[in-house]
Amino acid sequence: MTITLSVDAMGGDHGVKVTVPAVIEALKSFNDLHVILVGNESQIREQLELANFKSSALTIEHAEQVVTMDDLPSFALRNKKQSSMRIALNLVKENKAQACVSAGNTGALMATAKFVLKTLPGIDRPAICTSMPTINGHVHMLDLGANVGADGESLAQFAIMGSVLVRAIDNNPNPTVGLLNIGQEEMKGHDRIKLAQEILRQSSINYAGFVEGDDIFKGTVDVVACDGFDGNIALKSSEGVAKMISFYLKQAFKRNILTKIVGLLSMPVLKSFKEKVDPRRYNGASFLGLQKIVIKSHGGADSFAYFHAIKQARLEVINDVPARIQAEVATLLAPKAATSVNTSEI
Repeated sequence: MTITLSVDAMGGDHGVKVTVPAVIEALKSFNDLHVILVGNESQIREQLELANFKSSALTIEHAEQVVTMDDLPSFALRNKKQSSMRIALNLVKENKAQACVSAGNTGALMATAKFVLKTLPGIDRPAICTSMPTINGHVHMLDLGANVGADGESLAQFAIMGSVLVRAIDNNPNPTVGLLNIGQEEMKGHDRIKLAQEILRQSSINYAGFVEGDDIFKGTVDVVACDGFDGNIALKSSEGVAKMISFYLKQAFKRNILTKIVGLLSMPVLKSFKEKVDPRRYNGASFLGLQKIVIKSHGGADSFAYFHAIKQARLEVINDVPARIQAEVATLLAPKAATSVNTSEI
């Protein structure tokens, strides 16, 4: 089976200087992969020549326009129809590719993907989902910014989509799912979170209840579902904490000759720690709820991180994630119809 991915070569902060080397590495790593690089053909070929790379598994699709990081989603949707992002998504719609990978403007990518590829039946809103390191492995968290003010039904759908994703790609037959809240007690949280809890209790997923912010990294559950506003803040906060820890460790080891020696002796431990928590290894957020696969790379990703986004896209194609969500979401939510939930009584 050949897996074909369309890659927005121009998206992100660094464009072809990151996307092309990442694609080259992916093609060297996976013999079942074919990549369509979409973007300025001359810039793409220049990078390929610098790397002295030629392969029949690589195709170039020229694009005249680029969606910038400052473009409003509505502007990109209306006025950037010949952009690398739009063409990459169109290739997926036309079944010329099975998934799209882009590091471009998140809002524009979500709006365009939703317009071009449409949502799955039974899904109201797509959600951004990614994995993050925990004490005992990793956790999948969604939504991370696509939906602000999601209602209870949408939160429940996020939880279910996350559960399906983990079962598909982590080989975990019964992942635990939690709702992010300001406390684990029943009376805490907005009405929409309480409504989502009632829906999930009636569903057949392995719902574990409310979880707090520290539970994300303790690995209390396998999936954390939340509103996009809360999820994005949690994600960016964790990135900031990681940078702060790294900064203070470097400062401490540089303090004097003794601390420099201690730092050198500690290098194997620090290297192992860095590998486990390196955010680049977790790059590649899934736009769950769409009819096709779209993977969003961090805009500032380097080629190593972008490679992992491509790897995530390949994994989701192999496991046919959208089809599994479509097949299971109706079944998992089926009991919801049997009981009407009155939020005023919760």
